[in-house]
Order: sequence, then C-alpha cells, then structure tokens
Amino acid sequence: MSEKLQKVLARAGYGSRREVEGWIAAGRVSVNGQIVTLGARVGENDQIRIDGNPIPKTRLVQVKRRIIIYHKPVGEVCSREDAEARPLVFDALPSAGRGRWVMVGRLDVNTSGLLLFTTDGELANKLMHPSSTIEREYAVRVFGQLAVEQIETLLKGVELEDGPAKFEQILDAGGEGMNHWYHVVLNEGRNREVRRLWESLGVQVSRLTRVRFGHLALPRHLRPGRWEELTEEESTLLLEMVGMAPAPGEAQGDAPRHPHSREGRRHVKGQRRGAGEGQADESGRRPGRGQGQAPRGREATEEAPTRRGRAGPPRPGEARGSGRARHSSASQTRRGEGRERSEHGGEGRGRSGEGRGDSQARQPPRRRTRR
Repeated sequence: MSEKLQKVLARAGYGSRREVEGWIAAGRVSVNGQIVTLGARVGENDQIRIDGNPIPKTRLVQVKRRIIIYHKPVGEVCSREDAEARPLVFDALPSAGRGRWVMVGRLDVNTSGLLLFTTDGELANKLMHPSSTIEREYAVRVFGQLAVEQIETLLKGVELEDGPAKFEQILDAGGEGMNHWYHVVLNEGRNREVRRLWESLGVQVSRLTRVRFGHLALPRHLRPGRWEELTEEESTLLLEMVGMAPAPGEAQGDAPRHPHSREGRRHVKGQRRGAGEGQADESGRRPGRGQGQAPRGREATEEAPTRRGRAGPPRPGEARGSGRARHSSASQTRRGEGRERSEHGGEGRGRSGEGRGDSQARQPPRRRTRR
C-alpha cells in the first residue's frame, strides 16, 4: 500500500507536511535514486533520501505521538539554528526518541508564552492550517488606553501588507499608570499579526504573551523555559479539534518522565517522600490533602500567594492588586499566630513556675551594693 511522500515524512516527524512539500518542490528529496515531485507516492520497500542522506526504515515506522506545551521566554528564537547564536526553543525540549519535535506555529523573539510541539508532523500541519481557524489568545500591554473608535476599528478589520486582518475579540484587562493590558483573540497566526494590527493604529506594544491556543491555556505554574507533556484527555481534545483520532493503544502517560513535566514532578516528589509514604493503606485509601499531601497544579497556584510581577499578565476581570492583598492578609495572619504563640508560651512558663517549690521558683536577681 502506497502513501503520499509528504505524509509519510511528516508522520515520521521530519517536519510539517508544508515543510516537506517545500523540500520536494526544491528537489531535495529522492526516491530510489530519482528526484521526485509533489504528488509522488512511496511504499514500504522504497528508499527515501533527503539531501542525499538515506532515511532509515525504522524512522518510517509510525512514531508514538507526543505533544508538549512549552512556555517560551522572551529572547529565545523559534528555529533550529540561528546565525547570531541566540538561544533556541529546541534547546530546552526533551529528547523525542526516534521521532523529531515539530513546532506548531511560532512566536517572534520578543514574544513569550504558549508554544506547542509534537512528534506528529501531520497533526502539526492540521493545527497550523488556516482552515482550522483555531483561536489564539494573547495578553497585550500597550502604552495608554484605547478609545472606543480604535477598538471598533480593530474588530472590523484593517488592511495589512499581506491582506486584511482583525481581532475576533478584545477584552480590557486593566492596568497601572500609563500601561494598559488587553486580551485579544484571533483565528489565524500570520507573521507578527498581533503587533502589526496594533501598530496600524499607531499604538506601541510593550509586552506580548500568548496565553491560549484553542482549548489549551498556558498553566500558571509553568515557568518560562519549562515544558509539560499533555495529558491523554488534553491530547484527545486537540486531535478532535482537527478531525483526527488517537492511535490504537495510545496513552500519553507512557512517555518518559522528566522533572519539567507534570508526571515527572509527581514522580520526583514521590521518590523524595520515601518508601511507604503516600501509598494506600489496608483500607485502600490514600492520604488526601490536609494529611501531608500538598496541592498540585492550578489549585496549588490559586492557594499560594504570589509576588507582584511574578504571576504574569492579568486575566480579564482580575484585579491587578490582588496578589498584594493576599500577601498583606497572610502576613497579618502570621503576625497574629506569632502573638498567640508568645501569649501561650508566657502562660505555660507561669504555670510551670507555680508548680515548683519556693526554692526552685525563678527569683529576681539580687542587686549588689557596695559598702
């Protein structure tokens, strides 16, 4: 049974289908010693070469599909190599095993936030294709607040160099001083489209972060430069979004653990707790929260106070000073507990002194006088 060449190479993780089609059009791919063109089909016994390098048969066997979410920091380049020797997003990723990480879209060097990577080039191609119309949400910090007329213009659309563009949604997220935050949503991912839309009105963007791709939101606990493997449920929803089905027997939990991943953090924490701790007892129950088990993930970040400026851009409807308020209430609680402990401590010492004999009771020091 033969398949299209670009589909076979994309599934093997060599790149997205669009990338592979570009290689074929440029004459970089050959089959059985002959340069092929778009539309070529290959079978199991055909020898494929890219730039003269043979593709091992083992690589053409369907690679386990893996999907990770990466928090790109400002300053990293979305490329496999850079002439200026700047840090690359691929340097921070885990090993893909027999596969190869394919980036879903890209962010410019001055933009941070959510990036998806997968070992399935076919999936990457479908997620990036304009026909998918997957929502991308960005948190944008601009200088000054927009007028109503400017917001209406961005929602109706403006003409850019590569065609018309618009935001599907604009949400006011507040701000401090002259800096103001907005959350914007659009259904495509053209080069620097968000920045160019704001610049078309003469508005200066000082910070830009992608916070959502489709149904996947950037986790609050995921720090810049860290990655996290998607759960089986999250992967299934992503596949259904583009009309793909999970492979038979596919389970995201079989992927290698890593301290940066969700499963890896749980694995390392379990090792640190030691043998027997956190295991089920004879009744089959596990210790819940409040019995020494700390909350994880989003619940942990919601319960723990955060420093101002470390929690990232505000979400729509979220007060900018809420982190400071949590800090003040927490510090007051700690001060109250300290006073309570000191009062109890004083009472305890008094009781212990009263229970002793007069000779053992604590006496005030005698003052020495000179004659």
